[in-house]
Amino acid sequence: MRVVITGATGLIGRTLTDLLLDRGDQVVALSRDERRARECLGAGAEPHAWPRPLDEPPPQDALAGADGVVHLLGEPVAQRWTAQSKAAIRNSRVAGTRNLVDGLLALAPEQRPAVLVSQSATGYYGPCDDQPVTEDGPAGDDFLAEVVVGWEREALRAAGELRVVVTRTGVVLSPEGGALAKMLPFFRLGIGGPVAGGRQYVPWIHLDDVVGAMLFSLDNAQASGPVNLTAPNPVTNAVLSHTLGRVLKRPAVLPVPAFALKLLYGDMAEIVTTGQRVLPARLEQLGYPFRYSELEAALRDVLHHG
Repeated sequence: MRVVITGATGLIGRTLTDLLLDRGDQVVALSRDERRARECLGAGAEPHAWPRPLDEPPPQDALAGADGVVHLLGEPVAQRWTAQSKAAIRNSRVAGTRNLVDGLLALAPEQRPAVLVSQSATGYYGPCDDQPVTEDGPAGDDFLAEVVVGWEREALRAAGELRVVVTRTGVVLSPEGGALAKMLPFFRLGIGGPVAGGRQYVPWIHLDDVVGAMLFSLDNAQASGPVNLTAPNPVTNAVLSHTLGRVLKRPAVLPVPAFALKLLYGDMAEIVTTGQRVLPARLEQLGYPFRYSELEAALRDVLHHG
């Protein structure tokens, strides 16, 4: 299988590239910086430059003849939100996906990949309190929901010509990036604890299941449309905090007030102080075998605490 990956040098992209190469697939890495992609991914991947993803489609020779595309390109959400950063977050997803799809649709049918797996986010649903949410749930009306709706709309334009899966990914557990990496220094010092009361749900997922579910979506002809990439057992922020403290053998009782996060991150704090009880209904229906369905086992693996 020949698979094109955008955003291949990111955390998920690097892990997915390794998994594909390990099973004998070919990987084409689309990157703004071809040299950096080569250095980051090693000799196994075939890098192609896509220097202006917000302004133009990828080069046709990178896409033509591929079997599938995994689209991971996007500006990090976990940063202080300003008018400028919000515009960058929106444009990197909406305009970048529009240009990728334009490139795919411009190919002759016999050269066009059969499947596009386009990264999305559980931010689609907006704050949901403790109500269970599956792929049938409605979109929210906050900033992230608006971004994700536009992001998915661009990806789904290709649905008439190829199979499209939009993977609504939750909070990825990895010490190398994302929310857990930001939490670890505080918890290791014994000064971590529940955020904003801790009652909000966290739709967590182990990195191995993120890439496993993406590979499953590439391979499984029954996978299409929105697919939630979250573990089957979401937990509250309080349970996450206490479990992380137990794994690290550190106290996890110091509460973090919502106003402190607001001072630090501005409006971005809402993604931590509000919750989503998102369930992977579609993956379970399709029979995806989760490697980590329980939080403590996932954290012990990620942090190498047996």
